[in-house]
This record gives sequence, structure tokens and C-alpha cells, in this order.
Amino acid sequence: MKSLEPLMISGKRVLPLVEGGKGISATNGVSSGAWAAAGGVGTISCVNADSFDENGNIIPQIYHGRTRQERHEELIRYGIDGGISQIQRAHEVAGGEGRLHINVLWEMGGAEAILQGVLEKTKDLVHGITCGAGMPYRLSEIAAKYGVYYHPIISSARAFGILWKRAYKKYADWLGGVVYEDPWLAGGHNGLSNAEDPRKPQDPYPRVVALRKLMNSFGLNHVPIIMAGGVWYLRDWEKWFDNPEIGPIAFQYGTRPLLTKESPIPEKWKAALLTLKENDILLHRFSPTGFYSSAVKNDFLNELSERERRQLPAGSKANPDQGFTAELQVGKKKHFVRPDDLGKAQDWISQGFNEALRTPDDTILFVTAEKAAEIRQDQRDCMGCLSQCKFSNWSQMESQNYSTGKKADPRSFCIQKTLMDIAHGGPVEKNLMFAGHSAYNFATDPFYSNGFVPTVKQLVDRIMTGD
Repeated sequence: MKSLEPLMISGKRVLPLVEGGKGISATNGVSSGAWAAAGGVGTISCVNADSFDENGNIIPQIYHGRTRQERHEELIRYGIDGGISQIQRAHEVAGGEGRLHINVLWEMGGAEAILQGVLEKTKDLVHGITCGAGMPYRLSEIAAKYGVYYHPIISSARAFGILWKRAYKKYADWLGGVVYEDPWLAGGHNGLSNAEDPRKPQDPYPRVVALRKLMNSFGLNHVPIIMAGGVWYLRDWEKWFDNPEIGPIAFQYGTRPLLTKESPIPEKWKAALLTLKENDILLHRFSPTGFYSSAVKNDFLNELSERERRQLPAGSKANPDQGFTAELQVGKKKHFVRPDDLGKAQDWISQGFNEALRTPDDTILFVTAEKAAEIRQDQRDCMGCLSQCKFSNWSQMESQNYSTGKKADPRSFCIQKTLMDIAHGGPVEKNLMFAGHSAYNFATDPFYSNGFVPTVKQLVDRIMTGD
């Protein structure tokens, strides 16, 4: 394999290997600091980052506010404190090597307040910001304000073109790189557009060539593209090295660094990664954000899928025009359904799914009493972890009275709750476990034979061999 040469990223020549930032507690100061110490770009997740007490113990993120707005302010405070703590740790571990980036999700609740609150205290320790999950128009302005480089995460040349023309061209000097994230292969939330078929993956090469052509037309020939999603063996990407159609290129690893000594995820999560098969990752629109997402198929996703199947159109009153003429008693509530659906509903009730929850689409959803109580409690506990959410009807827009104006959707779930749980030792089968579509390589790559878990330095050295 041709050698992959150091590249100028966020103001310094470093190995063109970037640790993907991911979400809640999937990277932290120790793991990202170790990646930077190995000569690459470490990325600290500033999504609900953990902070510590005076004894070094993680401070549980418990919410005491009586209203969602009060809890949202607590969320922002936790986010700022955690981000600062993790960046300081990363700086110590990196020892001045590599580069340190922070990762925020534009659609996370309080994204701008958290980003600016963190940078106010750490800007001399942070070299760059990566940001995706939406269209982060103000990212460039915030980065320039604090004198750090910004690296938007996009999944098409069109998306970058919109960002550039609307905002980024004003702050071109601080554009450190453009992360192209393959919307079919990356883990977590994906950038598939409505025009793209989730069942028909496209070759990333022509899409990245189109991105480079567009960037060059803006005079950004020198700005690296960071390829993310589906990257495992560098040897598979050799034709991208020193390729004039691609230009300066780096590679981002999101899933593979999960299985290292320094990785903060629990041991049971690491063990589960070693068992995955090629078809164990699901790309679907299950997230309360409304985005397509990629995660491990497990009991958690199976329950969501089964829950959604147990629904049918219904009204609170008889409506012959819609065919709602059959009366259905569920607990203390009366519903009207179509006669053809009555037997189906009664079967679900007889199986123990004896609570009917209304959805925003004028259907009723059949769940057990236990699941109904969990859904209602999770909705009451909402702290606005997303800018807006299908599950809770939260919106962080004051002009909208902090509400989407829609009913909360019981077909969805509290994403903050499940990601916090799995990241802090909760059962992997009962929680959302994000992973990229190359995760099955953990079970087939000889590097991980006999359950071997490398240090970050060992992983970076291995990647640079092409394997």
C-alpha cells in the first residue's frame, strides 16, 4: 500500500486519521487525547459529556426542574461542565501531540449555548469543531469568534454548497475540512435525503469527486475532505491517496475506536461488538429526530418495530365518513374503529396489549400497561435534549412556546435516556446501540482474534499498515 502522508488539519501537520466524535459518552477526554497523542486528530464528544466530582467520580445527570424549560437549562449546564472537563483531560493526555476537536450535533438541545459555553473556557485547548445532524449555518460564525477551525459534516455536495453560499464563505479562513459522511454506511444519525433510497447504497467515490469539484470552484482546493462511514481497512481506499480528483484526503474512524483500551464504553458493549455479523446493523428512520439512523438490531429495536405494527386508524367518536363505526372499549376509554379492524384490536388486547395510546396520525397504538406507564413517564421527564422531538413535542424555540404543536408520538422513545443508559453500563439488548455498517469486521478481522482489545496507539499503528 502507498504511504499515507501527514496532512495540514486545524493548523498542524498530523496523520490524516480522525477519531469520529460520536454521541453520548462514546468518546471522552481519555480516548480522544490518546488518539491525538498517537499523532492523529482526537475528537471529544460534547453531547451530554460526563463531568466529575472532587473524587473523580462521574456526576449523575439528574434533573430537578419542575418544567421542561427548567430541565433544559440544567441540560445545558451539564453539557458545558462535561465538555470542559473532558477537553481538559484530553489536553493532558495528548501532551501537545496531534489535534483535538470537539463534536456537537446541531439538532441537540441547546447546541449553540453549549458550544459557546465550552469554548469560552477551553478555546486555547481546542483546535477544531466538527458538527453535523442538521444544517449548522452558524457553525462558521461561532468558530471564527473563538479562533478555532470548523469541520461541517455533510453527506452530499449539494448540502455543502448551501452551507457555503449562505454562511461559510464569510468565514472561509476558518474552514479546516469538510467531513463527507456516507449516509448508507456511517453509524448513528445519517444524512439521507428524501430523494435517496436507503436500500440502494451509492458508491462514495463519485459523490466525493463531486464535492471536491464544488469545493475547488469556491477556491477550497487546499481544504481536506475527511471521508467518514464505512472506513475500516486503509488498503481499500488506496486509489484515493494522491488522487487529483479527490485532493487532500483524511479518513475518519467512528466505529473501530469503540474497541480500544481507552474507549469509555462499558465492557459488555465492547464484548457485543465482537459478535456482530454483516446484517446485524439496521438503517431505518426510527430516531425521534426524524433522521435515518444506523444501529445494531437488538431487542430494543425489535420492540419499537413490533410496537409500531400494533396500531390502527381510530377516532374518539363514531365517524361513518371514515368508516369508524365499530365501538372498541380499551380500559376506561372508548374508541371507534373500522369493523375490519375490530378483531385485530381485540386480539392484541387479549395478548396483554391492553392500553391504547393516541398518535399524531389519528391512530391508536396498543401496548402493555407497563410500557404505557414507561412512555408517559419518559415524556413527563423530557429535558429537551433535541431542538425538537417527535417523542415529547418539545421545541427549543421560544416563539413556538417550546412546543412543536403536535401530539407527542408514543411510537418513538426518549433517545437521551437510552443512550445515557447503554453508555453507563445498561443492558446492550435493551438500549439503542449505534454502530456503523462495518462493525461486523470486529468478528472477522484477525487483529481482534481471541478477543484482543488494542490500545489507541496500537490501533492507529495497525491502521497505518493498511490493515
